[in-house]
Amino acid sequence: MAVAHQQEGGRAAIADLDPQGSAVAWHHFRDGEPPLVAAVHPPRLGRSLQTFRSRDVSLALIDTAPHASAGALAACRLADLVLVPCRPSTPDLAAIGASLEVAALARADAAVVLNAVPPRGSLAVEAADAITGIGARVVPVTLGARIAHVHAFTLGRSAQEYAPHGKAAAEVQTLYRWAFTQLHKGGERE
Repeated sequence: MAVAHQQEGGRAAIADLDPQGSAVAWHHFRDGEPPLVAAVHPPRLGRSLQTFRSRDVSLALIDTAPHASAGALAACRLADLVLVPCRPSTPDLAAIGASLEVAALARADAAVVLNAVPPRGSLAVEAADAITGIGARVVPVTLGARIAHVHAFTLGRSAQEYAPHGKAAAEVQTLYRWAFTQLHKGGERE
């Protein structure tokens, strides 16, 4: 999504709070090419977002660990929109409850985005029904299980850069536009 924002003429940054550091690793493969990515410790998140703002960043994304943590709570408190990724599987659906509770505690606008969705079958519909059944909002865009994401990551690229006319790129672009619309409902927000 950061690359999509850059491609639309914006300036994006990613704060990587995940101890796994996948966003930082991805950025390393990019040889310093935008977007800006920084490893951030949760207590310093607010200061890091201020630094991004001082560098004219118009979209900051925060990557947290895939479980509820102090970092997730800090991110939810500062976020205008929280996207909770979830694969359409029983263990993943069970795990999002904690993330949604953290978002609710922070009074964050949250929605679940289904990712790694198989190209055929009814899993996405079933998962969406389960998510709405617990009272959570589902993003109307799903991200398929696409090999383009794997190849792009190892090259330090995004799906849009690796295969610009592919399905993965189109899905990410659609998700970006949906999120951008959500962020700007009711007037301009920072």
